[in-house]
Amino acid sequence: MSAPAIGETRRSKQPLRVPIVILIAALIITTVVICAVLGERIAPDSPFLQRLDVGDTPPSPAHIAGTDLLGRDVLSRVIYGARTALVGPVVVAAGAFAIATLLGLLSGYLGGLVDSAIMRWVDFMFALPGPLVAIVVVGVVGGGYWTAVLVLVVLFTAPDTRIVRSAVLAQRPLPYIDAARTLGISKTRILFVHILPNIAPIILAYVVLDFAFALVNLAGLSFLGLGVEPGTPDWGRMLFENRNILFSNPVALLLPAGMIILTAVSMNLIGDWLFERFAK
Repeated sequence: MSAPAIGETRRSKQPLRVPIVILIAALIITTVVICAVLGERIAPDSPFLQRLDVGDTPPSPAHIAGTDLLGRDVLSRVIYGARTALVGPVVVAAGAFAIATLLGLLSGYLGGLVDSAIMRWVDFMFALPGPLVAIVVVGVVGGGYWTAVLVLVVLFTAPDTRIVRSAVLAQRPLPYIDAARTLGISKTRILFVHILPNIAPIILAYVVLDFAFALVNLAGLSFLGLGVEPGTPDWGRMLFENRNILFSNPVALLLPAGMIILTAVSMNLIGDWLFERFAK
């Protein structure tokens, strides 16, 4: 029988039991993904088609969720809006943790001046009011949605770096790291072949949580007019555009708001479950 690899732990093979709440959350996320990928095919109408003679109308057989002030079909715009609700947060979460993983590995394992320099930068970023920085930078620089995404990647990197560093510090004194050093294994191999796989579950769990926070932040910036361009189907932008028709067609406001809440809460639940199941 072959010996286990360095750092490998023996885990009992227990059946994976997924709570019903997590299954519902996964179903919601799957629905959002389908809307983002197949929006053109499943939307009942064009989200850009304006009917100024119709204006805002309540739900009807012709328009299940009604229309907005410009006569655009609300349901179609919500379906198309799933695209910006997914792409931006995915880029923010993946980009922030890609940078944070490298910085956290170096900081936690090497220590010394490297750790001091990285953590002083992290402390500086924590001292900044994140939402205010995002509003100011996007407002001054311009560039819309992707500028907002880039700013959030930078802002999210600091707390993610601290998380990865803490995970590395927990691994560094373990016997398998001492064994790897004794065998003369290079630092690069220790970091990326032995330590990284052991902290990957923690990274995965927090990537999912980052997605939820990025979704809410991007929706907030779009609501303030600092995200997507006017007229673009986007849940946050729809909240801004439809805020004046709450009483004539409340669905036009409540539907995108509900999708933001459901998607963010679902990702939070999945992230918490992943952390409890695999990271502890």
